[in-house]
Amino acid sequence: MSVPEVLRDVVGGAIAYEAGLDALTVAPAAEVDAALGAALRDALERLFRGGWQPAELHRVVARLGDPVKAGLVASGAAAYASRFSDTDPRWQQQVSSLPAAPSRRPDRITLLDSSLGLLTELRRLPAVEVLIPPPGTIGVNRSPAADDRVLERVRALLAKAESTDFPAEAEAYSAKAQELIARHSIAEALTSVNRAEVVPFARRIGVDHPYESEKASLLDAVARANHCHTVWSPELGFSTLFGFDADIDGVELLYTSLLVQANRAMARDEPAKGKARIKAFRRSFLVAYGARIGERLAAATRHEIAAQPGDLLPVLRNRELQVREAMQKSFPRTVRSRGSRVDSLEGWESGRAAADEAKLG
Repeated sequence: MSVPEVLRDVVGGAIAYEAGLDALTVAPAAEVDAALGAALRDALERLFRGGWQPAELHRVVARLGDPVKAGLVASGAAAYASRFSDTDPRWQQQVSSLPAAPSRRPDRITLLDSSLGLLTELRRLPAVEVLIPPPGTIGVNRSPAADDRVLERVRALLAKAESTDFPAEAEAYSAKAQELIARHSIAEALTSVNRAEVVPFARRIGVDHPYESEKASLLDAVARANHCHTVWSPELGFSTLFGFDADIDGVELLYTSLLVQANRAMARDEPAKGKARIKAFRRSFLVAYGARIGERLAAATRHEIAAQPGDLLPVLRNRELQVREAMQKSFPRTVRSRGSRVDSLEGWESGRAAADEAKLG
């Protein structure tokens, strides 16, 4: 049996993984390297052309816990991008920001195992919606992103919120950040009313374990308070965030910061011992934290809308309809997930309290 046939049968399940790996270890090295390299290139190209971006594919593979596999994705993405002269800058930036491969080269058996394992994992991944044009394709115009000056001010406020040990101070910084995000969103909505090129977009946001469902709910709460919507894909470990670019940028910044603040408060307040008790506490904490944060953000957004002259509701309602249409076009058969169960009153109360302390900007 030739090496390409071995690879085909392992991926297809016709022969066991260990048997296939054994066959590769005794086959001529040059033949194995050429066949494995070509198979991985083909698998990566299928996924990149099928909508996967370098950062999110690297993240999905890195979650498997094998740094060699993650390094192969990083080097494969760089090699793929280098074949084209018309690579989208966002795509290229992701390639450049991927972690470097481990400096110590693995032994041959480890490399073969990781390469074959990566090949089987890549073949299981489905195509996803193309959000950034892959290399070699003609891109589409984006709506104007948030003003960099606004985003820098938001980042600075949230960095202060994350660094302070005083809950009241953190709350003040976070609240100010949300005010800036909401105010900029309103300004962007008013200036783009009659501009046909300004349309909703989508961005995939990674949601890490543990407690992925609860973290995805927190992201959804932040999104809804900022005129966005999310679709959670638990099998792939990410949520797709739909909205206008200025809103999406703000949601991603705010969610990342609030998650840092939540983890710090959760570690501070959790019970000292009892594995089951700690798990129930953390899950309940995050459920309560997300619910309360959503209330606070929505109230801040309503306050900013009320402070503006004139009736903004028709403009905002039209943008809301556009975002929903974009989401339904991409995910026509979404289902409403069940809410997470609250098993710890202690965790719920602590999560609500931490959300009240959280700095929104």
